[in-house]
Amino acid sequence: MTQNPFTAVFDAQRTAIEQSQSLTHDALEAQQTSFTAFADALAASENLVEQNAELTKGALHAYFDAVESNLPEEAADFDELRDLVDDGFDTATEAQLDSLDAAIETVEESGTAYDEFAADYADVVDSSFDAYLDAHEQLETNVVAVAENVEDAADEFDASA
Repeated sequence: MTQNPFTAVFDAQRTAIEQSQSLTHDALEAQQTSFTAFADALAASENLVEQNAELTKGALHAYFDAVESNLPEEAADFDELRDLVDDGFDTATEAQLDSLDAAIETVEESGTAYDEFAADYADVVDSSFDAYLDAHEQLETNVVAVAENVEDAADEFDASA
């Protein structure tokens, strides 16, 4: 193929098309990664929920101990109150952890579904870009041939003058 002004234009278009295809794949991969990162963040928050519950229970127990120590002996029994606090926090913590587990499972399932979608979409994108590039290459071949024919005709016309 000879070099002509059209060749540079077609090369630039082909490069832009290939970059678009690459960016599409990069976007799909970024989205796939975000599902994993989000699930990991949710899993890490489970530990925070447990630590927060233990810290708060400890603070309440310390408060009850302080109040109890300032009352006359046998004036009040805080053991039942401590048990009530423990039971309440244990129930709340369990509910929060169950909710987080459900959210993690949902995100992971969504990630799996997205992975399947992304693979299918990537195949469609690739086949579409390949078909477009094939058509683009054929168009370039035709344009270059026409340009060469016009150039040859112009040369013949100039030669006869």
